[in-house]
Amino acid sequence: MSAPPLKMRNIGPKSAAWLRQVGLRTPEDLVEAGPLEAFMRIKRAGFKPSLNLLYSLEGALRDCHWQDVPEDRRAELVAAAEEAIAELPPPRNRPPAGPVRTTVMQAGDGMAEPRPVNEPADD
Repeated sequence: MSAPPLKMRNIGPKSAAWLRQVGLRTPEDLVEAGPLEAFMRIKRAGFKPSLNLLYSLEGALRDCHWQDVPEDRRAELVAAAEEAIAELPPPRNRPPAGPVRTTVMQAGDGMAEPRPVNEPADD
């Protein structure tokens, strides 16, 4: 028998999809990971979750609306998240893409040499 799908309070379709993609597919998976670990898995996977997701995960585990998570618990979660985020490796800088050039093939007796569109033909 398979485990029930992740249908919990505060967990919408986007959050559920992110959780599935990081291996958290059931309420039991989320309980085992906890809100901070679940949040960090999502962040490490390259998604850009807001702190509202962290509060929503905590609320889901408490079975309360995310806005009802006590302020002191929110502060604990934010401090722990900031500490964990600071330990992440910096994002890789990718060089900007080079200029795009369009090549047009000329019809003729044989295969013509390709030339960039913005350059005039020699004819």
